[in-house]
Amino acid sequence: MRLVSFDPFRSTGIPNVTYVKPELIFKEKELIKNCDWVLFPQYWQVNLLHYAWKKRIFPSINSYHLGHDKVEITRALQALVPGHVPYTLITANTPGIEDKILEEFSFPFVAKKVRSSMGKGVYLIENIYQLKDYLDKNQVVYIQEYLPINRDLRVVYVGNRVICAYWRIGQGSFTNNVAQGSKIDFSSVPRKIIDLVEKTASSLGINHAGFDLAVVNDRVYFFEFNVLFGNQALNQAGISVNKFIYNYITNETPVEPEPPKPLLPTGKAS
Repeated sequence: MRLVSFDPFRSTGIPNVTYVKPELIFKEKELIKNCDWVLFPQYWQVNLLHYAWKKRIFPSINSYHLGHDKVEITRALQALVPGHVPYTLITANTPGIEDKILEEFSFPFVAKKVRSSMGKGVYLIENIYQLKDYLDKNQVVYIQEYLPINRDLRVVYVGNRVICAYWRIGQGSFTNNVAQGSKIDFSSVPRKIIDLVEKTASSLGINHAGFDLAVVNDRVYFFEFNVLFGNQALNQAGISVNKFIYNYITNETPVEPEPPKPLLPTGKAS
């Protein structure tokens, strides 16, 4: 199996990988077109690889398209599992939007930048001044109900299964992101949450993502998922993501049929 990767760090340890710098994609066209899989392309490469060159890419094109920003993620989850998404308003920043927000939400609530990661771009809005500041800086408005939690869940899904799940416990911060100092807790995660993530990821065609969830009064909520998630907790748990990636793409690679054997000429009876 021949593999090309555009991300050497996320492909370390996977056999038969040739690394190509993203900016050399057209120069290395023949190498790429003759490989079996392309691993971790950048977002701008995804459409040409999938639609023009008909390449198998990992993560899947569904993962890239749906995970591109919080708007795409939330709308997909609202369509598929609406009962597991906090109440959310997504709209353009137009005149009158401040009044609309205050009609639908009471303080505190959460405001987010459409594209951010590692817990950045997520704000707890506790008064009108913080809301005005958020609206001054964002053209797309993303407002979500505040859930009273001091920990959340990261559930990592690779290939066609959950490979790790853990709690992230906040250390005095509004967000519970590990990159911002939250504590990792590998205490047992209920099976119903694992099942929910596996069913949701499978239904959406996602094969590489870290799902962020919360539990409030025994109800499970999705916040978002990150296609290119951090590996700190996985390394701590001794889990090799690349092993699961390789096993998955190996099983998903069609076996080339053997060419038919030539027919022997029919002999004539003497």
